[in-house]
Amino acid sequence: MNKTVVYQVEVMFGDCDPAGIVFFPNFSKWMDASSLNFFVKCGVPTWRDLVKTTGIIGTPLLEINTRFMQPATYGQTLHIHTSVLEWRGKAFIQKHSVMRGEVLLCEGTETRAFCIRHPDNPDRIKAIAVPEDIKALCS
Repeated sequence: MNKTVVYQVEVMFGDCDPAGIVFFPNFSKWMDASSLNFFVKCGVPTWRDLVKTTGIIGTPLLEINTRFMQPATYGQTLHIHTSVLEWRGKAFIQKHSVMRGEVLLCEGTETRAFCIRHPDNPDRIKAIAVPEDIKALCS
């Protein structure tokens, strides 16, 4: 069974287009926030702390896929259910299900990698193997 963490979003007027429907990129923004929240709720130190102890600067996004089923509007409370579908060598796939009550509004998957600054060029980043201690906290 995959660990699932729920992130709550209060939809604001400014999140919507002129028709009052949530502008689609906001779902990606909320899924990104839910990705970080997942690790925090699983007990993983913040990226600021990890960079000091392990060099890990975060989990940049490599790929995103989103499927929309129902719209949302301002004044609604949404819950984003986030889990890890698959751990790979240097990457992992997270699944996000955006719910309004029992109604599924949107599903997304993100492929991400744990990264450090590149040892030969600190202006670049380099993917590393998924840390086993982080995987254990999140599984």
